[in-house]
Amino acid sequence: MNDAFDFTIVDSILDSHDCQKQAIIAILQEIQEHYHYLPREVFPYLSRKLGISEARIYSVATFYENFSLEPKGKYVLKVCDGTACHVRRSIPILQRLRSDLGLSETKKTTDDLMFTVETVSCLGACGLAPVLTINDVVHPAMVPDKASALLKEIKAKEMKEAEKNA
Repeated sequence: MNDAFDFTIVDSILDSHDCQKQAIIAILQEIQEHYHYLPREVFPYLSRKLGISEARIYSVATFYENFSLEPKGKYVLKVCDGTACHVRRSIPILQRLRSDLGLSETKKTTDDLMFTVETVSCLGACGLAPVLTINDVVHPAMVPDKASALLKEIKAKEMKEAEKNA
């Protein structure tokens, strides 16, 4: 266990669920919501607190596609590649985002943990295809130039925020 890891957030999440092992999915969801992924340090800790084996917790975390064991960026961009989006050219959008951010098929998150780019099978917004979501906000009728413009907006907002806090 990593002694530097602060379990205060995890403890408050566990307390809100009365440390009930039946709530493991909700507990993992809330942990991921806070950290943007499931840190490895939480598995042995949850095991002790909930009385569930680490293997069982890990199997839940790896069974559901929504959980991530890798750190994700502050902004998670999901490019739909379902049939409707694919035929309306979602792949060039994905390629542009990866190019703009220096990412690839294997490297999905920027080093500064600001952006993660993923593909999804379907976002359920076929009539708006091609679709991109940023932190679950839908951006319809996307094209590569619009995707780049959205990135620029986010980066400008982050720079302004950083200057304000400096």
